[in-house]
Amino acid sequence: EYPLHRHVSGFTSSLRTSSAEAFLPTAVDLANGLHRPHQKPAILRKISAAQQLSASEVVTHLGQTVVLASGTLSVLLHCEAVGNPKPTISWAKNGEEVKYNDRMLLQPDDSLQILAPVEADVGFYACNASNALGSDSVSIAVTLAGKPLIKASRATVINTESSAVTVDIGSTVKTIQRANVTISCQVAGVPEAEVTWFKNKVKLSSAHHLHDGLLLIANVSLSDEGLYSCKAANLRGEVTESSQLLVLEPPRPLTYLEDLTAVLSSAGTSTRSVLTSPSGTKMTVSPGISALIGCAVDGHPTPNITWLYSGEPLSLQHHLLASGRILQILNISDAPDGEFSCLAQNEAGSLTQKTSLAVQEYQWSVDKLMACSASCGHKGVQLPQLRCLLDGAEVNISHCREKPKPALQPIACNRRDCPSRWMVTSWSPCTRSCSGGIQMRRVTCQRLTAKGSSAPVSNEACAQVSKRPVDTQNCNRQPCVEWVASSWGQCNGPCIGPRLAVQHRQIFCQTKDGTSVSLDQCSALPRPLSTQNCWTDVCGVHWRVSLWTVCTATCGNYGFQSRRVDCVHVRTNKPVLEHHCTWRPRPANWQRCNITPCENSTLLRGGEAVWCMGRKEGRAISQKCSTEPC
Repeated sequence: EYPLHRHVSGFTSSLRTSSAEAFLPTAVDLANGLHRPHQKPAILRKISAAQQLSASEVVTHLGQTVVLASGTLSVLLHCEAVGNPKPTISWAKNGEEVKYNDRMLLQPDDSLQILAPVEADVGFYACNASNALGSDSVSIAVTLAGKPLIKASRATVINTESSAVTVDIGSTVKTIQRANVTISCQVAGVPEAEVTWFKNKVKLSSAHHLHDGLLLIANVSLSDEGLYSCKAANLRGEVTESSQLLVLEPPRPLTYLEDLTAVLSSAGTSTRSVLTSPSGTKMTVSPGISALIGCAVDGHPTPNITWLYSGEPLSLQHHLLASGRILQILNISDAPDGEFSCLAQNEAGSLTQKTSLAVQEYQWSVDKLMACSASCGHKGVQLPQLRCLLDGAEVNISHCREKPKPALQPIACNRRDCPSRWMVTSWSPCTRSCSGGIQMRRVTCQRLTAKGSSAPVSNEACAQVSKRPVDTQNCNRQPCVEWVASSWGQCNGPCIGPRLAVQHRQIFCQTKDGTSVSLDQCSALPRPLSTQNCWTDVCGVHWRVSLWTVCTATCGNYGFQSRRVDCVHVRTNKPVLEHHCTWRPRPANWQRCNITPCENSTLLRGGEAVWCMGRKEGRAISQKCSTEPC
């Protein structure tokens, strides 16, 4: 119904990916023996129709479309290339290297022959010519009469530098902004297919189209991101392939990080913060506080952030906040002076920003002097005042405890003669210990010189400054008191030993004239004893015990026995009240006895029956047990 070979619009010899654009040889060039030294490869295109050697054999050059018929037994694809050095020829199908076998043959002239082609052989076959100077590639479509065939790629192309990039439909394209992106949709099919382009399933206007199935997206921006689809349709059906376009934006620095402001507001006033920058920032912090370091960057896709300290991974205690864009150092004392950096990376590139933290140190200061220890004379000194400073401000001295203290040298001060003043000696002992006495001391007017000596001056010189101190005073005006004791009482108290008891007397405090006063007024005097031990015949007693009674049981757990215990006088041997003997422990008057298991015994009764007799827990038991004699 259809011609065996037919040129398909949108697929011509101009569809090529070549690095040898400057030289396109023709058949005339080859016939004339044209040779150029050190030439990049170039593949010869022949636009003539494919030759049909027989009903079952097809021979064609690159740039054509081969439509397989039911009777096709062989397809021979020619590839002729020029170049110096001689190019190396290789074949690929749909972007993958052709695997040669007994049906897929590589001929000596680098042609590719397909024997007994089947539907699985349908696709785009590319001849690749390469040498040390470059490469060239041209495709040919092998298809069936029916719905169209699209040359598709599953590659991922990342462009971070070039201003223009060309890919086959089916590829994933990641490119920087302002680049020109060309998507090629090579279509083969009989009957001829119509190509339609879509973005995110919305048909694109013809203004985006170029010839030969190419779509140009010029000056790419973020708004151009999306899924671009090429649909090829003819009377037999349609096929669609798509490419995803992702626009890359390399990381770039920002001057503000909103997340840092939010985190800082909840962290408290003792937390310091700083933003990194490409040129580096600096922050001076106090030891022991927490610090927040922000990495303010932007990019597309969102950059991944890695934090480093002095070029190495972080080892000190930290938290990562806001998806890693904020580094929190929990104790800044753990980080000696060094550089923190954040490395922001995405597929478009990388950016390093940094900051330096300088940890302030606590320092001793001796810049102030304490007050002079004397206003005159020869002993006045001033010591430097030792203070602990942090960034010039005084802090608690405990912060400098681990720092070595500086040597403090005293400074002489106020070394001058003192004004005249009264000098007094210590008071003499009181003339009486009670009822009023007199004390005296010496009062003189003297002047202390700057050399430390004391010079006497007239009393008038001191009287002009202050009133003369007294030189006598009364003392010990309290009345004279003493302890007075009554006679000892009878020796009839509780017995504390053999013939030993306790007797008592009363103690009073009174004045010399016999007036009784409170005991507190005699508290300074040694107090006489109010009790003492004494000998008495009443306490000549001891405990007397009788013999134990017979045990109430011969075995078991219930036997006990008792005895009599009396407190008796040693001399008369007569019982007395027991409390006289309590100075010694009272002997026990009962105890358990015969606490042993009871064993059975036998007894013969009447000459016939034998009864077992015994005791169980102190009780008699009997049982008929046998007719045999014991």
